[in-house]
Amino acid sequence: MKKSLFCIFTFILILASSCSIQKNIPQEQYLLDKVDIKADNKKVDIAELEAFLRQEPNSSFPLLGKVRLRLYNMAGQDTSKWMTRFIRKIGEPPVIYNRGLTGTSITQIQRELINKGYLNAKVDTILEVKDKKMKVTYNVKADKPYTIRTYDFGKNPNHPHMDKILFYYKRLSGIHPGDMFDQDNLEEEKVNIANFFRNVGYYSFSKEYVYFKADTTVGNRQVDLFLSFYPENKDSTVFHKFNIRNTTVLSGVRKWNQELQTKLDTTTYRGLTIVRGPSNFLRNSTIYRNTHLRPGKRYSDYYYTNTYSAFSGMGTVRQTQILFTPVATPDSVKLVDALIEVKPANPHWFQLGIDGTNTAGDLGIAPHASYQHQNLFNGGEVFSVKLKGAYEFITGSNSSDILNQNFYEYGIESAISFPQFLFPWLKSDWRNLPSASTQFSVGLNNQHRPEYTRQFFNTTITYRWTTKRNRLRHSLDLIDVNYIRMPSISAKFDSIISNPDNALYRTMYQNQLISRIGYTGVYVNSSSGRVKRDNYTLRFGADWGGLLPRLATSFDSPSRNSDGQKQILGIAYAEYIKGDISFAHTRMLNKTGSVAYRIALGVAYPFGNSNVMPFERRYFGGGSNSVRGWSTRRLGPGSYKPGATNDFVNQTGDIKLDLNLEYRSKATDYIELAAFLDAGNIWTIKKYDEQPGGEFSFSKFYKELAFSYGVGLRFDLGFLLLRLDVGMKAYDPARDEGDRWVIYRPKVSRDIAWHFAIGYPF
Repeated sequence: MKKSLFCIFTFILILASSCSIQKNIPQEQYLLDKVDIKADNKKVDIAELEAFLRQEPNSSFPLLGKVRLRLYNMAGQDTSKWMTRFIRKIGEPPVIYNRGLTGTSITQIQRELINKGYLNAKVDTILEVKDKKMKVTYNVKADKPYTIRTYDFGKNPNHPHMDKILFYYKRLSGIHPGDMFDQDNLEEEKVNIANFFRNVGYYSFSKEYVYFKADTTVGNRQVDLFLSFYPENKDSTVFHKFNIRNTTVLSGVRKWNQELQTKLDTTTYRGLTIVRGPSNFLRNSTIYRNTHLRPGKRYSDYYYTNTYSAFSGMGTVRQTQILFTPVATPDSVKLVDALIEVKPANPHWFQLGIDGTNTAGDLGIAPHASYQHQNLFNGGEVFSVKLKGAYEFITGSNSSDILNQNFYEYGIESAISFPQFLFPWLKSDWRNLPSASTQFSVGLNNQHRPEYTRQFFNTTITYRWTTKRNRLRHSLDLIDVNYIRMPSISAKFDSIISNPDNALYRTMYQNQLISRIGYTGVYVNSSSGRVKRDNYTLRFGADWGGLLPRLATSFDSPSRNSDGQKQILGIAYAEYIKGDISFAHTRMLNKTGSVAYRIALGVAYPFGNSNVMPFERRYFGGGSNSVRGWSTRRLGPGSYKPGATNDFVNQTGDIKLDLNLEYRSKATDYIELAAFLDAGNIWTIKKYDEQPGGEFSFSKFYKELAFSYGVGLRFDLGFLLLRLDVGMKAYDPARDEGDRWVIYRPKVSRDIAWHFAIGYPF
């Protein structure tokens, strides 16, 4: 099957590449084949200028060229045939050179350069024609940019109180002497100033009241910059602070006007006026906790954003709307009334599904059913329960020493999440953070295989919150306990795991307790105003396994098992530490192309009561998000040579390194093509007899980095991205030295891996 798909894919590419791209070009016209932008200043961002090109050539893909244009030309002219229409639809018509659009591009590129501070910039073009193909080169003579010499906030004699606010803002300003005279930065500064004023009470203030004076005559390509405010109208409230007079919350009210308030259920709770409709779906305390726009407080955009986010983030709320009405008053401090409308959503959610499974060639099914209530106690609490099962028929097992012929499992998971921190001694400000949540969860799972029966029980308490304007997400597993029990084992399998040489199997298939405390942080840089060309994500986390059992057994002499491990309640517990960090960066090259890379490192170390990491906490190599030339759990550790059968227990490790590079190109609005290079592997941190060649060593680890390459196809549905990646091994560290560069002798059956996944790999 894989060979057939590979051959079909290759045949289509060869057929498409054989068709001339100049086909069907009218007389006296030219195919726009290539567009370049060249600048005399290396600081000029060419990729940013490409966004102002009004005409670009047909899309091209590395190594393959203009595949979509070739497909379009291959389709022919007879559009009455459905095949012609289909191929033309997935293809791309030729881009014919247009002189007028080139002139528009020159104007807009020059305007953008001036906005960036290159006030003396000039742009011209060089046209090259060959074989009915046109190459356009835009020559940018940017000269040196103008920079800011001084930045003066000035004085406001009409509103001296504004000077004090600007004094505090100056430390937060994003503009400094020496910066380029960039209009985009000035626009962002106006937005930041307006936000700062609105956060300290200036409800009517906006960026339209801020402007800059610039003196470009001071010489040496420098600018003196002055911040100013447009004068207010006679009765304007722009430069006055506002306090909140009344806050009215409409909870589930279908229709509203002031006259209806006396006819509806209206209560006053801690200063808030709460008007209820037919559905009493939120408690008074919940409404108050999520309402940061409270009577008597100074108006602030920060309170507005927190209130909106708090209500909108609740699954039981379908729509949130906040309106303000200024109140006429002669006082210097103005007043505003706030009206908050929250409409309920259906709190019940159901899902039924069935998945197909294939474990080492054994086919099966995995049905599941889920239910979620998103407002259990009328406080935004989310309760969920999931029933799941799986069944596989085990083939090739004729031994009489088995417990049953089939594999099946069943289990239940349940959780309840509260939209606040539930922890003693916390101050109310921390407890009621808009993004805070506390989740309690439990799970039970039973596995029945021919060789054994195994049971899993787990319970967790997890806290989640965000900081840094929602850029940094935190997750703290304060308690995460997993109990693994082996109630029955076949005699033959028991003899295998009891063998002293099978430490990994014995660790995996014995009663054990894994108790951990873990933290995970995810930082994502956010966009401000314009679309960012550079987006990055930093993930980091740490686990400490066995802390609570160690504390519990430190006050007494605990019992020990036959391996000398300490036990709590007759169960051996695991001890380890683990840390992970990864950095992913995506850079837009132009409108359709981007390059992304990732560096990921993880290290785990068993100590104290454990000589081997618990199987569930070890790393594995290969798969759709790792080195894609290998299937999941089929890479490593180190130069370990896996057996012919599924060797998943031994193909785990304590150290993981992933290096990924990927080029992405938009073919259409919904289809994206990709080409990638991957490198990485896993290693053990100690020497284990079952994993020869798997131990990490600084002197040889670089020789054990696996390399792969491949291409991908992505379908972007907006709400979902479907991904198909095809990876090929290039360097296989599991092979003998001297025979590892399999890229020179590729075998599809041996070296190819197909990956179907959801979302980007990083």
